[in-house]
Amino acid sequence: MDLFKGQNLIEFAARFKTDEDCIKYLAYFKWSEGFKCVKCGHTGSQIRVNTSRTCNKCSHTESATANTLFHKVKFGVRKAFFICFEMATSTKSLSASYIAVRFGVTEKTARLFMHKIREAMKSSENHPMDGIVHVDEFVVGGKEKGKVGRSYNVKKKKVVCAVELTDEGKVKRMYSMKIDNYSAKELEKIFKKHISEEATVITDKWKGYRPLMKQYDITQIESEHGMNFKALHTMIHQVKSWIRTTYSWVSEFNIDRYLNEFCYRINRSRMKENIFNNLIRRMVTAEKIYQEKLICT
Repeated sequence: MDLFKGQNLIEFAARFKTDEDCIKYLAYFKWSEGFKCVKCGHTGSQIRVNTSRTCNKCSHTESATANTLFHKVKFGVRKAFFICFEMATSTKSLSASYIAVRFGVTEKTARLFMHKIREAMKSSENHPMDGIVHVDEFVVGGKEKGKVGRSYNVKKKKVVCAVELTDEGKVKRMYSMKIDNYSAKELEKIFKKHISEEATVITDKWKGYRPLMKQYDITQIESEHGMNFKALHTMIHQVKSWIRTTYSWVSEFNIDRYLNEFCYRINRSRMKENIFNNLIRRMVTAEKIYQEKLICT
């Protein structure tokens, strides 16, 4: 199959004119390495007219959208493709209210599907950072009277951020995640998920990193009001500005999903030609998610 490349919206619209075009594209990614029945595990199948597959053994028929993040999309697969394209290729993404108006869906539908896309954007954690890594924490939220520095009893969302730098000091990769507090136990989460033990880690003088020195190569230096962590603090500023200007506010329940989206685009800023295909592949291979897991109860 001729895969779509690039960020041109006109070319994208010409490539995916109907729902059928999109479903064929999904079928390619889903069964490009062969069919395996979800019911009995048999690998033989027949291809139907609508690109679905029927197992030769148990006769179970599976559509291209079944058991993917496009599972039971009721507003049209083509609209879903366009939302994926916008979120993957845009610089700063779009709000759910804007997506709702632009693609003719309800705001709730737009928000829930965008959360599915953010779940697909989540890191696989298979390629930890192993170069020069700067780590720091920050908060997302408005000012609170009498709460300064690393205050624990605050309504703000606490986030830890790690940035891998090139030899020239430019950002190579970035990961962020929510933490409950600034203890070593919470800070260790980003080390376990995204930082290799071979990495050269540099942090400020915060004592929460000291217990981690036994396992990781950590050097602590003075922050000097961020001057010693320019690239890191630039990315932190961009994250906070992006959330504030695009969404104005995010819940603690969903903040990791928004951080996934931001880091996904940053980490693939040099691979924009195939970023859409990468996202579609992730959404096809990911397990289906029901609405209950996307909303805070």
